[in-house]
This record gives sequence, C-alpha cells and structure tokens, in this order.
Amino acid sequence: MAGPIRELNYADGDFDDRLRSLLARDTDADVKVEAVVREIIGKVREHGDAALLEYTRQFDQMEATRVADLELPKQRLAEALGGLDPVHKSALKQSARRIRHYHERQSLESWDYEEADGNTLGQRITPLDSVGIYVPGGKAAYPSSVLMNAIPARVAGVASVIMVVPTPQGELNDLVLAAAALSGVDRVFCIGGAQAVAALAYGSETIPAVDKIVGPGNIYVATAKRLVYGQVGIDMIAGPSEVVVVCDDSVDSDWVAMDMFAQAEHDELAQSIVVSTQAPVLASVKSSIERLLPTMERESIIREALSQQGALIHVDSLAEAAEVVNRIAPEHLELLMREPRGFSSQIRHAGAIFVGRYSAESLGDYCAGPNHVLPTSGTARFSSPLGVYDFQKRTSIIECSEQGAAVLARTASVLARAERLTAHARSAEYRITENTLADCSGDPGVGRQTKK
Repeated sequence: MAGPIRELNYADGDFDDRLRSLLARDTDADVKVEAVVREIIGKVREHGDAALLEYTRQFDQMEATRVADLELPKQRLAEALGGLDPVHKSALKQSARRIRHYHERQSLESWDYEEADGNTLGQRITPLDSVGIYVPGGKAAYPSSVLMNAIPARVAGVASVIMVVPTPQGELNDLVLAAAALSGVDRVFCIGGAQAVAALAYGSETIPAVDKIVGPGNIYVATAKRLVYGQVGIDMIAGPSEVVVVCDDSVDSDWVAMDMFAQAEHDELAQSIVVSTQAPVLASVKSSIERLLPTMERESIIREALSQQGALIHVDSLAEAAEVVNRIAPEHLELLMREPRGFSSQIRHAGAIFVGRYSAESLGDYCAGPNHVLPTSGTARFSSPLGVYDFQKRTSIIECSEQGAAVLARTASVLARAERLTAHARSAEYRITENTLADCSGDPGVGRQTKK
C-alpha cells in the first residue's frame, strides 16, 4: 500500500480526534478551484456560445464553429442503442426497467380537503418544466448515471430533459448514448465542465436554461453547481464516494475487502471504512486486502484511497457501532452480519442501507432499483437520495369561503397587529363582511375595520 490502512479503536482516548481527522476533507484546494470556476461562469454568462466554444477547445480539444454542431441528433442516440451487443443492451434495459419500476412508487399526488366552514386547503403537485443532467464523459463514462438521473425526471413528468457530457477529442461512449435513448433524454450536448453547468443555469444562444441541474462530476462541476444554486435548483453537492461496512464473522473477509475496493477504485479520495466488534474479523479483512489488492486493475488508485481515507474500526458493542455509523452518516452502509435488520433500526443517518451479506453495494449502483445518487460527506444527516420528488414542486392551495375567511381574519388580525404589521391586519379585516360580522363579535376594532 501507499501506507498502512488506519486502525482505530473506540475505546482509545484519542478515538474522537482520530475519527474527526479521518472524516475531514481538505478545503484549501476548493478555494483555488472556486476562483477558476467563478471566472468560467462569468465568461459563459457574458459571452454565451463563444465562451462555450473556447472552453471546449481548451479542455476537450474539440474544434467547432457553432455550439449547435456540438449537439447530437436523436438519431445518433437511437443508433447507439441499436448497435449495442445483445448482452450490454439486455443489461441496460433490465436496469432501466427496475429503476423505473422503483421510482414510479415515489410519485407524489395532489390533494385537498374542505373544512366545515367551507375553506378548501390543499397541495398541488407539478413537475419541473426542464432539467439538465450532467454526465461524466471520456474514460469516466457512466451509463448508470444517465438512467438514475433521467428516469426519475421522466417519471415525474418533466417536459424537457437536456444532457451535457464532455467528449474529449470527440470520444463518444455508445453505452452512455444508449442510456440516454432508453431513458428519454430530449437533447444531448457534447460540452462538459463548469462551463456546461453555467450554460444550463443561465442559458446561451443555443443551450436553453433549465430549472434544475442534477448529476455527478468532478470538483469543478460540483463547485459550479454550488455557485449557480439559487439561479437554478441542484440535486446536491456530491463529494467522493463512501462506504461503511459493519460486519461480523458470518461473512467472508474477501467479500468485505472487495466491497471496500468497489468504492476505493472510483478515485483516490473515495472512502472505505469497516466497523466490527470482533478484532479477529478486522485482522482477517486486513489480510484479505493485502492479498487481493495486487489483483485489481486499479490497484494504485485503491491503495492510495485506502491508505489516505480508509480505516478499520474496532468497537466493543453494536450500540457503539451504530453510534459510529450515525456520526459518519455514510453515503452507503453495508450490514454484513447475522442480524442486520435489527441493527438497521438503530441507523438514523445513511444514504442507502444494504441489509445482509448478499446485498452488495455494487448491485445498488447499477440495477437494484433505488437511486444511486446519494448524499455524501455526512450530508445524509439532513438530505436524501435523488428521487421523483426532486423533480416535482409542491404548491399550497388556499381557497377561503366568506364564512371561513371571517374566522381566520380574527386570528390573523391579532397576530399581525402584535407584529405591528398594520396592512397585514387590515387586509385580513376587510374580509369580514356584514354577513359574517356577528360571528366575529368580541373585538370592536375588527368590526370597524371592515367598514373602511
């Protein structure tokens, strides 16, 4: 390894400090990245297509005279799907079917109810008009990300789904394009980076602005999404991939090691942590890591990730294990243990919980059904997986009857005057008519206001 994987013990006096250090992320680089991204966003806002063409030449070594030339026709997506070998096409279709089936259960519905005095209150659910999906391109091509982002949007009823994907030196990935065809993407532009996010947020002469931007990307993309938030909605600020595995001696240590590798191979900042009440289990996992690591194609990336971000944590009880997991609030949590369901009830913070030794996190990445776009970096404490609800808006409906308005006006008037917002109070009081005045007796001030 680049260095030994960290070993922590809950019983040690410095455990809290060591865990905090393990979970800390270096923000110095973020400041430098933000300065670059701000400049890119500013140029795209000011110069539109011209800036997009300039950055595409600079970062992707692609020459184009018009942004329209960087848009792929829908026929190209259909050709990509039709040209897939049968094995890939079948797997992609099965994954899409399962993702759609799961997300169809998430759709929210409008509702209302009528009160005794005639007021009708409710909530109206409407889809977003347009969504932009960022998809990594080139060597980092993830058709699964297309499915996970586009299908929930379509299930929600989004009218326009636009995809941006970098294609360095014109390199197209047919699996990504086929996934776009399967999931109903409307338009695809071969543009990436912070400039693509800026185009989706503010629009250009060719690329229309959208209402929300979703999808994974590198630190420049994540920073751009954060900076344009408010102009548009975003799914989340995604950090490096994470997994926490809670295990006992009922699972093969090789399985645990490989599940750690599955996260670590994403990049050097990915985090893989194992928690166990059994020291021999942790020792066995460490041995499996050392034996299996040389067999991995991305050995150097995995070594660096495990050395810098990985850990084996010993706890004395499952209660301590649950406490550690809830403090970490991991993106992925695997419970590879004899009684996983009981333990899972103690978990309050996790993006997705994989229950039992057969529930490998990698299955969730591709085809289990639930979304693989999950909160990272501890944000599972307050946020949730991407879903249909992220592509729907909730609008409150308030329809007051004459009688109901008079009753509500008395309460509103009192509270508004307590806040010294006189116009608020009088606006409410005007709704008390002669027909309802008798029902609002007891406050002569209210009665007088209705006559003005």
